[in-house]
Amino acid sequence: MFRSRQPLYCISVSRSDSSKSDRVTLKKEIGLLSACAIIIGNIIGSGIFISPKGVLEHAGSVGLSLIVWVCGGGICALGSMCYAELGVTIPKSGGDYSYVTEIFGGLVGFLLLWSAVLIMYPTTLAVIALTFANYVLQPAFQNCLPPYIAVKLLAAICILFLTWVNCHSVRWATRIQDVFTVGKLLALGLIIVVGLVQICRGKHTYSSVLHAQQRRLSQNNSLSLSLSLSSRAPGYYDALEPSAAFEFRQDPSVGQIALAFLQASFAYSGWNFLNYVTEEVVEPRKNLPRAIYISIPLVTLVYTLTNIAYFSSMSPEELLASNAVAVTFGEKLLGWFSWVMPISVALSTFGGINGYLFTSSRLCFSGAREGHLPYLLAMIHLKNCTPIPALLVCCTATIIILCIGETHNLINYVSFINYLSYGVTIAGLMYLRKKKPNLVRPIKISMLIPIAYMIFWAVLLCFSLYSEPVVCGLGMVIMLTGVPVYFVGVYWKNKPRALYRLVGEWLCDGAAAHFVRSTTPP
Repeated sequence: MFRSRQPLYCISVSRSDSSKSDRVTLKKEIGLLSACAIIIGNIIGSGIFISPKGVLEHAGSVGLSLIVWVCGGGICALGSMCYAELGVTIPKSGGDYSYVTEIFGGLVGFLLLWSAVLIMYPTTLAVIALTFANYVLQPAFQNCLPPYIAVKLLAAICILFLTWVNCHSVRWATRIQDVFTVGKLLALGLIIVVGLVQICRGKHTYSSVLHAQQRRLSQNNSLSLSLSLSSRAPGYYDALEPSAAFEFRQDPSVGQIALAFLQASFAYSGWNFLNYVTEEVVEPRKNLPRAIYISIPLVTLVYTLTNIAYFSSMSPEELLASNAVAVTFGEKLLGWFSWVMPISVALSTFGGINGYLFTSSRLCFSGAREGHLPYLLAMIHLKNCTPIPALLVCCTATIIILCIGETHNLINYVSFINYLSYGVTIAGLMYLRKKKPNLVRPIKISMLIPIAYMIFWAVLLCFSLYSEPVVCGLGMVIMLTGVPVYFVGVYWKNKPRALYRLVGEWLCDGAAAHFVRSTTPP
């Protein structure tokens, strides 16, 4: 917002073997492996260690909660196919914001940008950073909670360190993402393998105990043995059997199921993040859809098997009573080796913070390039070719929210705004098909896919709004507060020269020695 009257252009660097010049732009350094790592790394963060409790609570039964997890992955797959078409049709970094701005114009795009920069990404980063700090400190405070100040301080240090890494080198940032994505998959793999082994061993153990109890019951006809038999303590995994999986703790309702999907959506959030860095992907027309088609099914499988593993060691009541599901799982099955679980969660969240910083800074960069944010945020470093000003803004906003606290109360707002932005973006795909039918589309999906997604989207948001009117209503209010900001900062062109000089020219001129503004995509 607040456009400068004399914008800075990219510096051209002459080649020795060519008369052509190179613009200073973001480097294309994200291959297929790194693209998959960005998607998986952003999806798998703290959500799989937080959301199972909320999904089970709203679904009401083990069977329905597992269905929600599988269907949640299927909905993400439908949405990701829509985003794959948009990503190669409108090859700009910025994801939802860039597509909506291109299709619907500045106001709608600015509202998505406003809600993302103000609430969505800083709050999510803060929550993940606090989760990281809690799990790192937990082994040192086994009999009590870690000190609140220590948790916040460690979370802030983590944010600052990863901001420095992202400012210094895109290659370093993507390598961290690659390594920690493999690490978090290995951690979840450990949970899955141990859970499946427990199911196989538990089945045999439970059958043996059951036959022994039946023999004793027939001999003694003891009421105490009957109660022991009905408790079925040796086989917690019994909740996974069809006869017990759909025993509801409460009468199911469409509203509660919609809230269960919102809880699952927090764990799946990030499936569209590769579209935020499209301009840095090598051969995006090939690697963007390939990365999506590889990553989404893999994450869905991992999430479903992880929840099955949780139920192999915990009854539904124990899972609902636990505030750290993975730690409870480790304590029950891993014995002295249970320390590996908090470390694994810390590694998972560390990679998630890096991924969110990497992609959210590109959103600020794209918004500034469109004139919706100060030009300073559209500058990239001459030597490192990284959007340092945008990264510093994201870091600062996250640190502020860390200091304010109460970030967990904003998770429901974030989930609602996330789904709202997904729906608006995919509606834009359908509108673009009608408005520009002859536009070149390297990937063209069936219209049944966006239609199916929009039907689900409308049902989910309507029933979520009905079940939680205050939470979802506040999410809408947060987004709509951007309307007056847009008209004052962007739509109002003839602002006083002093305001231009203060907000635009002063910022840009002060950074010109080390940064240049990227005006065109690579």
